[in-house]
Amino acid sequence: MNLAPTEADASRSMFAEALGQVPGRGRLQGRRVLVVGAGQRVIPEQNPPLGNGRAISVLFAREGASVFCVDVNPEAVQATVDQVKAEGGQAFADVADVADVPAIAPLVGKAAARLGGLDGLVLNVGISHGLPLDKITPETWEKEYAVNLRSHMFFSQAALEVMEPGGAIVLMSSLASLRNAGRNPAYESSKAAQVALARAIAVAGEAKGIRCNSVLPGLMDTPMGRDATRRRPGRAMAVPFGRQGTGWEVAYATLFLVAHESSYVNGHALLVDGGLSIGVMRTA
Repeated sequence: MNLAPTEADASRSMFAEALGQVPGRGRLQGRRVLVVGAGQRVIPEQNPPLGNGRAISVLFAREGASVFCVDVNPEAVQATVDQVKAEGGQAFADVADVADVPAIAPLVGKAAARLGGLDGLVLNVGISHGLPLDKITPETWEKEYAVNLRSHMFFSQAALEVMEPGGAIVLMSSLASLRNAGRNPAYESSKAAQVALARAIAVAGEAKGIRCNSVLPGLMDTPMGRDATRRRPGRAMAVPFGRQGTGWEVAYATLFLVAHESSYVNGHALLVDGGLSIGVMRTA
């Protein structure tokens, strides 16, 4: 195989797991998991990459979990469930707007009833208006915080009431929680608050034996990431290892935090950024 230099460099860190090509290993056998934000946005490409929520749902089902998938887009969440079922997994679809707080606790209860209990919750929902500080309005600020933070609080509150001991909650934050290079203060501050919220949930859940951690993806090759790159073409010019991360790599990090193998990992913020946050980057 003859690869261009950048492609050859990227291949050094690109494994079958990063491409979603590995069969399940039973790491979540018998677990029952609610994934909120399980669909993905539609982008103008024929073969778009998998987003984090869909990759998480598919991977968890491969690993033996029953998955209750929720998204605001009915077609998107059904496509995720269809992919899970095509691989022989068990998944259920539901539609919800996470900004609707009164609907959250009933939805968590519905998921637990449909799955026969609840062992895991992954909160993958998030939006960004991409507005600089001087363009933010009270309405845009409130909308981002309603989806990115408030929903996580009330989903976790409801989950702690019904989740089995030994369960796990994961909040999907972002590298943006640690740096403000995107000039996107509503998104960046809400993502930073998610990390603090995850720690608070970890404290609250300890008495019931329930853990909570956060995952902080960096520059990822997902539908959302490609949309961001279309808005800012220079966004990913100096990524580590000569490539962006994949939704599957976020899914495997999330899998670790939900699986029992991370049973003593609690209140942790796990970066999935190739080292970008500490200055690892490709400059040429």
